[in-house]
Amino acid sequence: MQIIQVVAAVLKDGQGRVLVNQRPAGKPWPGYWEFPGGKIEAGETPRAALERELQEELGLAVHAAQAWLQLSYDYPEQRVELQIWRVLRYSGAAQAHEGQAFAWVRPEALGGLNLLPADAPIVRALRLPPHMLVTPSPGADREDFLRQLGNALQHGVEFVQLRAPALVAATYAGLARDVISLCREFGARVVLNAEPELAHELAADGVHLNGVRLAQIEHRPIPREFLCGASCHAEQDVRRAQALGLDYVILGPVLRTPSHAQAKPLGWDGFKSITALSQLPVYAIGGMRAEALAKVRKLGGYGVAGIRGFWRG
Repeated sequence: MQIIQVVAAVLKDGQGRVLVNQRPAGKPWPGYWEFPGGKIEAGETPRAALERELQEELGLAVHAAQAWLQLSYDYPEQRVELQIWRVLRYSGAAQAHEGQAFAWVRPEALGGLNLLPADAPIVRALRLPPHMLVTPSPGADREDFLRQLGNALQHGVEFVQLRAPALVAATYAGLARDVISLCREFGARVVLNAEPELAHELAADGVHLNGVRLAQIEHRPIPREFLCGASCHAEQDVRRAQALGLDYVILGPVLRTPSHAQAKPLGWDGFKSITALSQLPVYAIGGMRAEALAKVRKLGGYGVAGIRGFWRG
């Protein structure tokens, strides 16, 4: 099978809308929408291809960009290997230099477009909030736990992982119903750190696999319409998550924390080196607060996850 190396760009305007192109007649998959970009020429670096394609297609000059995701997709006639870049700064007004239609679209509306199949994972990644609250142990007082969760949601938490390993399955399921209902009130997404079947049964947004579940499963355990992420601590964990077709990983601990005092932290250098190998969005965990996002993004990560940094009593 022929392999095509492609670069694609995610760039936003001042309103947070994302730029997409529509493939013109005469090209394969005419009428489908895609993120701007194109083939990497022989001897060309991905960054150089990014700059050339955006200039040729749209008349945009790239001033700052960051490698973000690596994806592959098998079409009937060829395999496309995509390198996705976030364009952080650019100049110029987008113009259709190649006769293609283009549009600025809100990230949440991208799923309604007739997108190229290879670009679908980009849409899922764009819809992931940059911060994730991992819940602390619920304790015996469920009402107090829900009150504190509601407080965190009121302060802007948009993504929750319900982690309660000490609870038996039935008790966890009852709590999960309440947590999902509460998150729905605030428009937040919630993934369950539990058996994948429960997330499907309760119509959560997805499932989060702990290290044990990640090591045991042989295939993605939940349909694509649900999120599926995993906790990773080393390079081999991230590679396994990629092979299983998951949507994101949480990598850590980056820094030493009281809750994992015996775990050897990766440190920022370790986080950077493993993240550079990931084809999935990577959340940093371990000593993280919301303000660490800028540093995490600079090191190639996608977001930050934590308990103490996001939980409010």
